[in-house]
Amino acid sequence: MAEQARPTSPGEHFTISYAGFNRPWAAWISHQLEQLGHRTTTLRWDPGPSGRLTDALLDLLQAPGRVLLLLDNWYFRLGPRTRDEWTAALREVVPPHVDRLAAVSVATESLPPTVAALRPVDLRDLAAAEARRRILRLLGIDPNLLATPSGDEKAPRFPHDPPAIRKVPRRNDSFTGRDPVLEELHEALNRGSDEGARCSIYGISGVGKSQIAQEYAHRFGNAYDIVYWINANYRGTAREQIAALAARLDLPAGQEIGDRIRAVHEALRTGQPFGRWLLIFDGADYMDQISDLIPEGRGHVLLTTLTRDWSAARRAREIQVLPFLREESIAYALRRAPRLTRREAHDLADAVEDLPLILAQTTAWLDTNPMPANDYIALIRRGEPSKVGIGLSEQYSMSFQTSWSITLNTLRERAESAAELLKLLVFFSPESIPVRLIQSARPRDLPQHLAALAADPIGWHTALRRLSEATAVRLEYEASPGQETLVDSVQMHKLYHGFLRNDLSESERDALSAAACRILVDADPRQPNEPNHWHRYAGLFPHLKHSGALDSADEDVQDLVLNCINYLRARGEYQTGLSLCEQALARWRSRVPATSRVMRLAMLQHSNLLRRSGRYLEAEAVGREGVHAFRDRPADDPDLLSTRNALGGALMALARLGEAHSLYAEMYTQYLRTLGPEHPRTLQARENLGSTLGLQGRYEDARHMFEENAAIRTQLYRAENLDTLRSNLNVARMLRLLGRYVEATSRQELNLRLHKDRLGSNNPETMRAEHNLALCRRRQGDLAGAESLMRGVVARSARVQGPRHPDTLMVQADFATFIREHGNLDEARDLSGKVAQRYLELVGEDHPYAIGTRGNTGLVLWEYGERDEALAIAERASAGMRAAVGDEHPWSLGAALNAAGARHLVGDEASALDLGRRTLERAIHVMGELHPLTLSCRAALADDLRALRRTEEADKLEREVLQQLTDSLGPQHPHTMSIRRRERPYWDFEPQPI
Repeated sequence: MAEQARPTSPGEHFTISYAGFNRPWAAWISHQLEQLGHRTTTLRWDPGPSGRLTDALLDLLQAPGRVLLLLDNWYFRLGPRTRDEWTAALREVVPPHVDRLAAVSVATESLPPTVAALRPVDLRDLAAAEARRRILRLLGIDPNLLATPSGDEKAPRFPHDPPAIRKVPRRNDSFTGRDPVLEELHEALNRGSDEGARCSIYGISGVGKSQIAQEYAHRFGNAYDIVYWINANYRGTAREQIAALAARLDLPAGQEIGDRIRAVHEALRTGQPFGRWLLIFDGADYMDQISDLIPEGRGHVLLTTLTRDWSAARRAREIQVLPFLREESIAYALRRAPRLTRREAHDLADAVEDLPLILAQTTAWLDTNPMPANDYIALIRRGEPSKVGIGLSEQYSMSFQTSWSITLNTLRERAESAAELLKLLVFFSPESIPVRLIQSARPRDLPQHLAALAADPIGWHTALRRLSEATAVRLEYEASPGQETLVDSVQMHKLYHGFLRNDLSESERDALSAAACRILVDADPRQPNEPNHWHRYAGLFPHLKHSGALDSADEDVQDLVLNCINYLRARGEYQTGLSLCEQALARWRSRVPATSRVMRLAMLQHSNLLRRSGRYLEAEAVGREGVHAFRDRPADDPDLLSTRNALGGALMALARLGEAHSLYAEMYTQYLRTLGPEHPRTLQARENLGSTLGLQGRYEDARHMFEENAAIRTQLYRAENLDTLRSNLNVARMLRLLGRYVEATSRQELNLRLHKDRLGSNNPETMRAEHNLALCRRRQGDLAGAESLMRGVVARSARVQGPRHPDTLMVQADFATFIREHGNLDEARDLSGKVAQRYLELVGEDHPYAIGTRGNTGLVLWEYGERDEALAIAERASAGMRAAVGDEHPWSLGAALNAAGARHLVGDEASALDLGRRTLERAIHVMGELHPLTLSCRAALADDLRALRRTEEADKLEREVLQQLTDSLGPQHPHTMSIRRRERPYWDFEPQPI
């Protein structure tokens, strides 16, 4: 086609008319013209299904300046209008106004013949420079003119240069309307804030939220460097997809999912290596499951959800999505089923109440079936629940169910194999049905007719294509290097998924559920504690509920469920694991004996997950229930010992340390005698006994047990084995508590590196390891290194596990004491108060963790000079700790040291001296002469003696303490230097992990 070249005046105005689908082209052309000093207006145009098309085209001429028509396939589908209507309208409008009109084309289909009068310039398959040259020549502008640099980092990207990273479902060519919502969404996400933007679109199921999000990603995606779609219905799936972005971004990160998520979040926060990004979380209906996965930074986040929870909690602008406007419904119906008249399209829209999902289904049926439209609409309106046999939410009328029944019956008549495959698909999660996994299943695991279909690649693909064409099913493709593109998964709307399940007979449901369960069992790696298999469990876990695995009486299927629960626990997904465990137990209790292996393991996991979630009393109740079920068994019965193991963990968490010690000591003896010292159960019992000893303050005994376990596990397994890592972490922790700081730090540095390599930074086990290294460095005197580690782990724990999780409280308690001594006193006061209050709510006022963290708040008041209140808190903490753990526990000794110091501060030196002497005697007996706590007691005693003017005695004791600290910690250690400055020693309570 020849290019027009009518001269253009400087600063001339151009109006660019475009269909909404091609906004990127309109924005780019506008930018090119404005850089040359011209003015532009971009005009999204849609003539609608009513009124004369000629009048709509003439209305364009009311716009300022010359009108540039941006023509594409969608431009001529708007309305929609027939080819004859377009031809007539263009013949009437173009010739008299050819001097006002120009056109460019990016269409892939033939244009109406009358458009030839405009001599449109073809921009398809061109690079940016040539496309610019052709447009400028068309408009009579010298293409050699240099653009004025705008310095605008947000300049539109050339449409043929997509984002560097784009993962979005395929564009829906039948998308209709929704322009007001899309424009509101664009405005909400582009307000110019440097803090990024969050927007949630909410509405009932089937209203088209996901379709709007997809269209936004395609229509506005060229403004971003990254456009990335995340299925947010399941936390595990969302985590896997975010982690996969690390490789796309070429980020240095470990193999563990948490480490990759952290790397992605950091890259998005800093804008490196890409600055402009859009993440879409589709199906974010449960905020508590994925809120910590939402990245911070200057990018954009779009959420689709059924709820309005995101508005207040995440500062997200919310936009409600309603059913189609009637004009949108009519336009969609006419485009999808061209045989309809406008009246029929109106009546169909009325029958389905303008709900996009149902309109898509009904028009798809009408497009492929000859039944008169009015007869079909009448069938829908006469829908009778007794004939359909299912029920949906009250938000949806029975006419929807009738339309789906008609579609399904037609599919059964014309494509039986596709209909049979559809039945099996509904026994998997609708968000991502693993069709490749189904196709690769063993033939004996599939119904006979489906096994034959799976063995026929052409028939299999044909069946999937029929489903995509005739039902509410969307295919997702995946291409492997050197291989053909295959359907990897299928997505199905939840409403349609539920309808299909309910339409099955009971015998069909049972048979298909069994088949789905067999497919999942065969895909089970059977190693839930192995991080290398976690991505596979993330793919299996979402299908348990839909497959019927939770209701299966097959032990293999029950083992699959237990493995998924164990995987979630090992990965640190405690709340999700607890929810799954409780769902399974609710079904199994009525059909599985309490003494069966399955129930024993489920109750063990239930107790563990309750404990790890901070629900200690419930964990104890579950543990005692399990022990009661096996009360008639011999003492060395393996099942009884296993249930007692779960109870022991709850007892430790509740600080019933005597009972926990007796239980674990007996278990260890039984396992040692019956299984030998190197059996995994013996090793676990020894580890648990060591943990109890550590909580009892018997640090040397605990260290010995952990050392023994670490040596055996390293020899039998390997250094990076998860149990080995846990043993070595416990060894380093005991060394620190024994005052052997250099050795503790050295061991913990290696331990943390291995944790990160195996589990990543965000796993709870890794955060415990990092927290312990921070404490080691603090005690060794590396304050800068300690602070950096502490701040990081405090922030991650709160984000990953929540602000009230026991592990979060533990790290916050230690960070509060650190910043009290080396940071911001006001921040320390606020944080220590919150921690103490949350521990009180978690474990009750008589628990040593509540007592100890409350005592830490007294040390803050000590620094503020609020001496009377500090004394009252210290005295209560000392008395409470003795009552909780006994007089000779290190925690009681530390609390007594603080009480003596508080007495000293208020001027009660004699009483302080008396308490100090008694505390020192007990410290020497319990901790030894050279333990840092014992030396603190000596230094405090010297301070009390000096206050009572017993200077010679005080000086002698002080010199001894300084020499001992110099020998053990070094002359420049903060502890040594503080005693040299005659600062009053104190003790801060450190909650221990359970």
